[in-house]
Amino acid sequence: MSRILIADPLDPSGLELLKASGVELHQLTAEERPRLAEVIADYDALVVRSMTQVTAELLAAGKKLKVVGRAGIGVDNVDVEAATERGILVVNAPTANLMSATEHTFALLLAVARNVPAADASMKAGVWDRKSFLGVELQGKTLGVIGFGRIGQRVAARARGFEMQVVAFDPFLDEQAARRLEVELLSIEALLARADVVTLHTPLTEQTRNLLSKERIAGMKPGALLVNCGRGGVVDEEALLAALESGKLGGAGLDVFSEEPPKDLRLVRHPKVVATPHIGAQTREAQERISKETAEMLLAALAGSLSVAAVNLPFRPTGGRVEPYLALAERLGKMAGQLLESAPQQLGVELWGIEEAHRVPVSVAALKGVLSNFLGEGVNYVNADRIAESRGIQVVRSTHSGSGDYPHLIGVRLTGGGKSVELDGTLFGDRDPRVVRFGGFRLEFRPEGKLLVLENRDMPGVVGRLGTLLGEAGVNIADIHLARREEEPGGGAMALAVLRLDQNPPDEVVTRLLAIPEVRSAHRVDLGRR
Repeated sequence: MSRILIADPLDPSGLELLKASGVELHQLTAEERPRLAEVIADYDALVVRSMTQVTAELLAAGKKLKVVGRAGIGVDNVDVEAATERGILVVNAPTANLMSATEHTFALLLAVARNVPAADASMKAGVWDRKSFLGVELQGKTLGVIGFGRIGQRVAARARGFEMQVVAFDPFLDEQAARRLEVELLSIEALLARADVVTLHTPLTEQTRNLLSKERIAGMKPGALLVNCGRGGVVDEEALLAALESGKLGGAGLDVFSEEPPKDLRLVRHPKVVATPHIGAQTREAQERISKETAEMLLAALAGSLSVAAVNLPFRPTGGRVEPYLALAERLGKMAGQLLESAPQQLGVELWGIEEAHRVPVSVAALKGVLSNFLGEGVNYVNADRIAESRGIQVVRSTHSGSGDYPHLIGVRLTGGGKSVELDGTLFGDRDPRVVRFGGFRLEFRPEGKLLVLENRDMPGVVGRLGTLLGEAGVNIADIHLARREEEPGGGAMALAVLRLDQNPPDEVVTRLLAIPEVRSAHRVDLGRR
């Protein structure tokens, strides 16, 4: 039974989902919080919001930790790099608060444009002062969206309802995609010079920290309004304060800050600023969606599914159709690693007829299979690439448009120590994994269970002696698969036998097999059950 630690408050809807799944659930108490590093040691999963800092030290203390669930979009408080190094999956709820953040962007924009908070405070003070609250209309103005992702696109759609013109800056959006989304793509400098309103929807990274720097704020249109419901730290707050003081900017709506809660309140208290305490996702609907989505992602991740919103998988989550191919690739990699019997130096993964979205996951699965022979459960889809890189293993992936004899085929080529292993596999009936080529041999068998792989000169009596040796050792043969091919000219034929056994043959049997003059190699392979 998986054990999950809830470190920060979570909406009851998600907690109910977790409880109904049968996991063991524990909510961190105030008394336990100072001992979090001690408490976490016995848990498989950790759920946090923004209050708990998931540092490298905390991750190291979570000796059994497999998954960290961040209830929300941002993962600024999670050391994703350290989690990746440890093979810990980091999942979040990337779509749960899209609408809430979108609507809060407009709440702040309208509040700034029409001086709503100041007018409300004046009324509550018993003052009727219409002249002091001259606002601006949005109709006909240009909105500049920095970060044209899911929230940015939703903001743009609603801005058009206000009859605003929309321009965008996003370094990951190409011109073709921009045309499809009906937005004019500009450089950040050109956007700032043209926009009457600028709204930010980018994550906080080293590249986006102080993205709106002193120099870029100086390049903004005089009297422009700024809204930030994205991430604190993206705006140089000292430069923003100076621009508001000088009259360069007409106002700002801020829901996020570089330090939360901010100790320096000069910006928050500025008369041209409407400030809220990071409440972009604070709606009843969003909190329920965040809680449920995080719980669902967490449970799926613990169950081994890759169709999760993970921030540190080396590929995008894919649909269920990829799962059988992942299982096949992993078994091919695992078998190749056991047959090589030396340190791998290069893994080649060749793909025929595999969908583009599945190619990287399938390659990572093959690598995971290879590495698992040496590292066991310490390697997974999260850290396989990192481990290979640290050990100097080169991974080469190639794709082919033609599928040859099979609609879908995965080829694994593992080399190291002057040796190489080549295996090709496919799926029968879209679910049943089979090896269909083994080096130069064409034969078919399921890559599962305890296998004995024997290569020998094609001479009478070898298979008989093999059966006798296994029988004398009390090892039962479940099934046997045979193939042969011609060797070099004049070298005679070679045969390959792949036997599925009910028991692993002892070392003595393998030694006696290798002593037979016709036998070139004998390998034990244990792939477990499907």
